[in-house]
Amino acid sequence: MSTSEHFENKTTPPQGGTDTSTAAADSKPSTAHDVTSRDVKIASWICFFAWTFAVYDFVLFGNLLPQLAASLGWSEAHSTEVNTWVTAGTALMAFAIGPLTDKIGRRKGILVAVAGAALASLLTATVGWVYGIAAGLGLVFLVVVRSIAGLGYAEQAINAAYLNEMFAHRYSDPAKARRRGLIYSLVQSGWPVGSVLAASSVYLLFPIGGWELCFAVAALPAVFILWAGRWLKESPQFRRRQEVDELRRAGHADEARERAVAYGISSEKQSSPITAVFRGKSLRPTLVIGSAFLLNWVGVLAFSILGTSLLTAESGKNISFDNALTILIVSNATAFLGYLFHGWLGDRIGRRNTIGLAWIVCSMCFFAMLQAPDGNYPLIVALYSAGLFFLIGPFSALLFFTGESFPVHTRATGSSLINASGQVGAIIGGVLITATLSAGQSWETATLWWGCLPILAAGLLVFAAPNVDPRTVRTD
Repeated sequence: MSTSEHFENKTTPPQGGTDTSTAAADSKPSTAHDVTSRDVKIASWICFFAWTFAVYDFVLFGNLLPQLAASLGWSEAHSTEVNTWVTAGTALMAFAIGPLTDKIGRRKGILVAVAGAALASLLTATVGWVYGIAAGLGLVFLVVVRSIAGLGYAEQAINAAYLNEMFAHRYSDPAKARRRGLIYSLVQSGWPVGSVLAASSVYLLFPIGGWELCFAVAALPAVFILWAGRWLKESPQFRRRQEVDELRRAGHADEARERAVAYGISSEKQSSPITAVFRGKSLRPTLVIGSAFLLNWVGVLAFSILGTSLLTAESGKNISFDNALTILIVSNATAFLGYLFHGWLGDRIGRRNTIGLAWIVCSMCFFAMLQAPDGNYPLIVALYSAGLFFLIGPFSALLFFTGESFPVHTRATGSSLINASGQVGAIIGGVLITATLSAGQSWETATLWWGCLPILAAGLLVFAAPNVDPRTVRTD
C-alpha cells in the first residue's frame, strides 16, 4: 500500500455530540473526515487572504507610526519606545494562541486570530479620541489594542502548522512533496502583498481621513475571512491525534492503541505542549530556530517595521515620506518574488540551507544601502529591495521548516513559540535602537549595529538546526 493510500484509509475524531464509546466499538478507521485536493486548495486560498489582511494591519502601524507620533506630539525616541511596549504585548499574544490552537484545533485558531486582528484595527482608529481625554490613558489603550493585534501576527504560525498537516495528507508522494515549499510560499507571500496594500492605502486614505481612517478600513476584510471560514476543514493529523486522546481519556485504552498504530502515532498520554517543546527531539529546533528567529527579527524591526522611519529621518536616508512609501511598495513587490524564489529553492537544497544563505546575503545588501549616498535614490531603492528580497522571502521556507520540526501534538505550540520569539527580538531591537538614538547616534548607525549584524548572526546560527530532507513527509 502506498503512503497516499495509507492516508486515505485513516479516520478523524468524532465530532461534537458523537458517542465516544460508539467510535471505540468500531476500531477500523473511517474516511468520513478525510480531506480532498479541493479542500486543500480552498484552505490554501483562505490562509493566504487571512495572512494578507493580518499583515495589512500589522505593517500599517509601522508605516503610520511617524504620522501618528507627529499627531500625538511624540519624539522619535518616544515613538520607538511605544513601539517596543506594543511589541511586548504582541509577543505574549503570539505565544498564547499556540497552546490554544493545539487544544481547540487549527481551523478555530485561524478564525480567532482573524477576529482579534480586525478588532484591534477598529479600536486603533479610536486611539486619538482616547488620547485626547487623557494622554496616559490613551497610551495604555494604544498598547493594549496593538497587543491584541498580535493575534494577526500569530496567524502565520497557525497557518504553517495547519498547512503543513494538510499538505502532508495530500502531497505524500515524494515527487509531489518536493513542491510543498513552493505552494506554501504562495500563501506566505501574503506578507509583501499585505505590505503593499498597507502602503497603497496610506496613499489613498491618509489624505482623506488621516491615520484613523486607514485603521478603520483595515478591519473590513475580516468579515470576508470569517464568512469564508465555513469552508475550512480541520487537518486530518490533528483530528487523528484528538481521536486517540479522546478514546484514551474515555477509558478505551485498547481501541486507542489500535487507532494509534493504524495512524502511526503514539497512544501514550502526552505531556502538555508547552512542556513537550523543551524535551527530546523538539528541544534543539526550539532553541536553535527560536534564537535565529529572534536575531533576525531585530533586523526586521530595523529595516521593515521601522523602514519608513529609517528612510525619512534626517539622520537616516533623508527621503520624503511620499518617496519612502514608493520605496516600500517597490521593495515589497520584490519581496513577493523573494517568497516564491526561496520556497522553490527550499524544495531543492533544503529549507534550512536556503534560510541561512539568504540571511547572510541580506545583511550584505542592507550594509551596502546604509553606505549609499543619501541623494542616490535609484541605488537606495535597488539595495533596499534586494535586502527585503533576502530578508522577508526566506520566511516562506522558515515557517514551513518550523512546522516540519515538531510533531502534531506540539506543532502549533512550537511554531507559535518560535514565532513569538521574533517579537522578543523586536523588543530587544526596539530597546537598542531607542537607546542608540537617545544617545545622539544616527539612524544609519543604529540600523548598522542592530539590523545588519543580527541578521548576519541569524543566518549563521540557523545552520545548527536539524536539517529536514524536503522529499520527506512527517505524518506524526
